[in-house]
Amino acid sequence: MTSTPALLSGLDERLPDLLALYRDLHAHPELSFRETRTAALVAARLRAQGWQVTEGVGGTGVVGVLTSGPGPVVLLRADMDALPVREETGLPYASTATGIDPDGNEVPVMHACGHDMHVTCLLGATGQLAAHRDAWHGTVVAVFQPAEEVGGAPAVLEDGFADRFPHPDICLAQHVAPAPVGFLGLRPGQVMAASDSLRIRLFGRGGHGSRPEATVDPVVLAAAVVMRLQTVVSREVAADRTAVLTVGSLHAGTKENIIPDTADLSINIRSTTPAVRDQLFAAVERIVRAEAAASGAPKEPEITRFHSFPVTVNDDEATATVRTALADALGEHQVFTLPTGVTGSEDFGAFGTALETPSVYWFFGGTDPAEFAGLSSADLVTDGIPPRVPANHSPLFAPVPEPTVTTGVRALLAAAGAWLCAAPRAVQ
Repeated sequence: MTSTPALLSGLDERLPDLLALYRDLHAHPELSFRETRTAALVAARLRAQGWQVTEGVGGTGVVGVLTSGPGPVVLLRADMDALPVREETGLPYASTATGIDPDGNEVPVMHACGHDMHVTCLLGATGQLAAHRDAWHGTVVAVFQPAEEVGGAPAVLEDGFADRFPHPDICLAQHVAPAPVGFLGLRPGQVMAASDSLRIRLFGRGGHGSRPEATVDPVVLAAAVVMRLQTVVSREVAADRTAVLTVGSLHAGTKENIIPDTADLSINIRSTTPAVRDQLFAAVERIVRAEAAASGAPKEPEITRFHSFPVTVNDDEATATVRTALADALGEHQVFTLPTGVTGSEDFGAFGTALETPSVYWFFGGTDPAEFAGLSSADLVTDGIPPRVPANHSPLFAPVPEPTVTTGVRALLAAAGAWLCAAPRAVQ
């Protein structure tokens, strides 16, 4: 493997434009599968850089292909969608956008997970690759994916991805994290948990709030279900296993003096093994049906599974290659091996699974180091992020634009360069 300094030439001069792009993306977030403005911006920039561009992949996805002679094929992926969160950062470029969610409701929209940073960094990397085609050999497939974790990667793949674009030898992606800027973390094997979401509808018998004895109150039933579900991880899953169960929403009724007919819950579970995943599903179904029976519900609950994503797994050999490349480019002291996988989930792993290709996924810090006063990087690896630091999905989450952008661009180029800038193998 060779170093990739030639790919970084001119990055400093392009940085002001990238920072302006980041602020623009942050101020104009779009919900999953509605990333039309973002996709158009991405496509225009890729074309201006000289990439072959395909739009509308998997809905709103954009795929760019650039070739520089024979060699390996590297897939680089960034997600584009934002979240239904009202921004509270107070930044001059804070989002005031709203959007329409899948249920037809108008909701605030914010880049609360950092996907605007991902898009910026990948466009920075594609610009560098296009400007220095003499410094690498092979083909790059840049995937700007819609709807991360809500069906985006499967939608892209199901849109004929394997037949329409070069088959990658390696799939690479990264995620900004609430860690100090410059910090990079990865690990071989399981790096993120599986994620499964469920919708549950509980049935009662509505009536007047003054006569609860004539009703079956689904609000009380829902409250009992929520409280009982909190015991699944703490009392049913072994302490040496990883699992998370979250009731993310509960909706019932329209007025304080009307007992409704139904209550709706949304549940998300995270697991790292098939056995624990099956255990969680069985526990949820058992509890929901038992509480409904205990309440005298007139009808069996409806339990619907949706948005399922497998464990994200980093290929051992490829991860070692990427770790060496990141350490060479950004400093050995900046790159850490994570002791365990995280309970967050990703659909990026769908690319490697569907295409039967090794993949590597890593995290890079985007938070002002002053927020971690008194803590060492080793503390962060072993003890995690302090609760006082806004994390992904928080209305206060806001990566420091610089040097986060530079770090993200350099990391992508270093990782890709481990394949694209490697010495060609001798012909046997």
